[in-house]
Amino acid sequence: MLRSILVPPCLEIKLRGFLSHVQQLRIGYWGISSVKAQSFSSFGLPSPHSHDSTDDDQRPAEASGVGRSWVQSMFSRDTTSRTNSLSRVRKWTSDSGNLAAIENGTPRKQDLSSLGQKKIQTSVRTLRGHSGAVTALHCVTRREVWDLVGDREDAGFFISGSTDCLGSGTPGCNCPLSQMTSSFSTNCIVHLCEKVIMVKIWDPTLRGSELRATLKGHTKTVRAISSDRGKVVSGSDDQSIIVWDKQTSQLLEELKGHDGQVSCVRMLSGERVLTAAHDGTVKMWDVRTDTCVATVGRCSSAVLCMEYDDSTGILTAGGRDSVANIWDIRAGRQMHKLLGHTKWIRSIRMVGDTVITGSDDWTARMWSVSRGTCDAVLACHAGPILCVEYLMSDRGIITGSTDGLLRFWQTEEGGLRCVKNVTIHNAPILSVNAGEQWLGIGAADNSMSLFHRPQERLGGLSSTGSKMAGWQLYRTPQKTVALVRCVASDLERKRICSGGRNGLLRLWEATINI
Repeated sequence: MLRSILVPPCLEIKLRGFLSHVQQLRIGYWGISSVKAQSFSSFGLPSPHSHDSTDDDQRPAEASGVGRSWVQSMFSRDTTSRTNSLSRVRKWTSDSGNLAAIENGTPRKQDLSSLGQKKIQTSVRTLRGHSGAVTALHCVTRREVWDLVGDREDAGFFISGSTDCLGSGTPGCNCPLSQMTSSFSTNCIVHLCEKVIMVKIWDPTLRGSELRATLKGHTKTVRAISSDRGKVVSGSDDQSIIVWDKQTSQLLEELKGHDGQVSCVRMLSGERVLTAAHDGTVKMWDVRTDTCVATVGRCSSAVLCMEYDDSTGILTAGGRDSVANIWDIRAGRQMHKLLGHTKWIRSIRMVGDTVITGSDDWTARMWSVSRGTCDAVLACHAGPILCVEYLMSDRGIITGSTDGLLRFWQTEEGGLRCVKNVTIHNAPILSVNAGEQWLGIGAADNSMSLFHRPQERLGGLSSTGSKMAGWQLYRTPQKTVALVRCVASDLERKRICSGGRNGLLRLWEATINI
């Protein structure tokens, strides 16, 4: 018969203290927590974890098993089991140390012996610097920085904008206490954030110290970024456009004139800046005089996307009014109002005489600039189309949607035909960037992919064959759990960079470790 045992209070306190000490040792060794919090976004994806370099289902499960066996063996009389458990712990912690050392691309000195004195470089790097969600990302292309001498050194840089501070008194503000001031009111201490919104310039060639410069000036979330040889321009929810000097990081001009959030910016030749905003206007600015030269376009609702051909002066823009507008800026007139979409226009691409639009009505449309007519309707997706791309040499179109599908369309007699479907992504496609031979894709679940199309050989692909079907998956990096807001690609150097809601940038170099 079992009898209850009365434990003296002093012994109970000591026992609880001992068990608490054991638990702290367990957590200190392996960082294990019995509760794993999860939250969900609008896309139904898990929130990003603190470490963005390894998958959750790789080491933690093994660690918990080692932890349990170690605790059990410490109270066992079998000395063999204690020795085996300790050896397993040492082996696992050694492996974890090696993984952590290699995370940023270079192993620590003390780990060189265990790695066989071999220098290891990973193809994926995590760039840290933002404390809030990354909301804008831009890659400096060769065309932007080309001059008479040749390419400048900043070709291939990435420029990111974020929401590092959510605003004064806003719940969930993640700014450190050093960036806050205290206000005493009704016997309460209220921390007021100083609203530090940052734009950062990253140099991928400086492995381990990629952050090149930090630009401060905006008071609300940065939504769009552009650049040229010497300047960086950004647009924000604070309704302003700021121009910085790329070399000195100094604020040169602050352009104000929009009555809504700035959604698009474009740096043009001749010290000009083209901007679009939620007030439905598209404006041209002269940076030298800090003035708005003209309002070159007006829409009936917020502008979400725009394209401009500086060689012809043709501007096209779309947004919440579901209308694609085309203007001739040099002639000062509106050419066409392209009607057909029934919901917001999310993306737009103009190449030559062709305009491609993607909409929340699950369709993409192909338009003629000169005639102002709809030449084709692409309706095979099961969700809003967030990005479109047009290849003029192939007369082909690529569309990416919230259904996670990537579709390749080929122009044929009588219309367009879908010749290829790609289903490797399981989240909304955020970015499609195509060149002659390379294609970079980025999705909202932090997955990326690089496609390659070999050059045509004599006697190879016939003129009647489908060129768009020739794209083949080249490489894709290991997927990590993170939610992504924006993606930018540098096809010339085979790099794709994503900006996450956790403030981390994930830079993938596809040519490493081939």
